[in-house]
Amino acid sequence: MIEKRRSKRLNVNLELNISDLFKQDNVVIKHFDSPIHVIDISKHGLGFISNAVIPMGYYFNAKIELGSTKLALYTVVKIIRSVDHEDGSYTYGCEFVGLAPIFDYVFDDYERYLENK
Repeated sequence: MIEKRRSKRLNVNLELNISDLFKQDNVVIKHFDSPIHVIDISKHGLGFISNAVIPMGYYFNAKIELGSTKLALYTVVKIIRSVDHEDGSYTYGCEFVGLAPIFDYVFDDYERYLENK
């Protein structure tokens, strides 16, 4: 199968919490308070698992810390894909919005960290 992704997915084990969801037309879902388990990340987005039903096209703010670095990336994440599972969980695909390419080195460093782990 031909890989169509813009950048390589890296396995990750992160916990995040979505507190508010928003859309560009000022629609906001406040106090959503849903924990998510991030399973992979790339220069362009991330994948996560949650038991919550999260609407497509919504955004949330994320603070991401990778590997042993103390650097945190603050970015907006847009939910673009969802797959529901028989156990009641959902896998979501998201893209980063407005994350400058200058931060690509963070993902390159994390990939090296995983290789040397």
